[in-house]
Formats: sequence, C-alpha cells, structure tokens
Amino acid sequence: MSKILEGLKYSESHEWVKAEGDIAVVGVSDFAQEEMGDITYVDLPEVDDEVTAGEEFGALESVKASSDLISPVSGTVVEVNADLEDAPEKVNEDAFGNWIIKVKMSDPSELDALLDAAAYKALIGE
Repeated sequence: MSKILEGLKYSESHEWVKAEGDIAVVGVSDFAQEEMGDITYVDLPEVDDEVTAGEEFGALESVKASSDLISPVSGTVVEVNADLEDAPEKVNEDAFGNWIIKVKMSDPSELDALLDAAAYKALIGE
C-alpha cells in the first residue's frame, strides 16, 4: 500500500504539493514511483523557468517507462533538486523526502483545485 501523507495536496497526475507560504514544494507520490519501478533519470527544468498548472515541466524515466511530470501549480521555478541528477533513485527511496522542484506560485488559490489525502486515496483505489 502506498504511503500518502496528510496535509499535502495531490494532483490526478500523481504529483504532491507542500505549500510553504507562496512557495510550492513539488514531488511525485509514493504510488507513482512504485508504479514506475526503478527510476533511472529525472529531467528537471531550469531555475527561473515558468511552469503552468496542468502542463509538463519535466519527466521521470525508469527501466519500465517514461512519465511526464505535470505541474500542479503555476509560477516560477525557484529551486530544483539537483541531487536527483546524480541519484534519481532517491525518488524510489523516499518519494516525499526527495522533492523535485520549488515554485513561487503566481496564484496560490490553484491549490484549492488539488486533491487532499482522502481524495487521492480514493483516486488510486486505496
């Protein structure tokens, strides 16, 4: 059974968001990394890139598949987790401890459209 943390928001494309003021910390859910298997590469955006809610900002690649990363919020990338470039397997080890990007949100109300933990559990059938 996948780990789902309370207090985070989730997208239907399996990204999680932790809001810290107007900064959104974004990663992929434990369910997503389990489905993908061993992650071998993380395609990251650049700092200062603009991201748009519902649009691709990068990708994860595993031995089984490649999966686009879809931004749950709109804004400007203020930090990327460069550790994942050399050690993409960290996402498998701890999906919630290894965020992918941090975004300065242009519209924090977009968080309201995301799923809470209970709704995400229902989405993935757990």
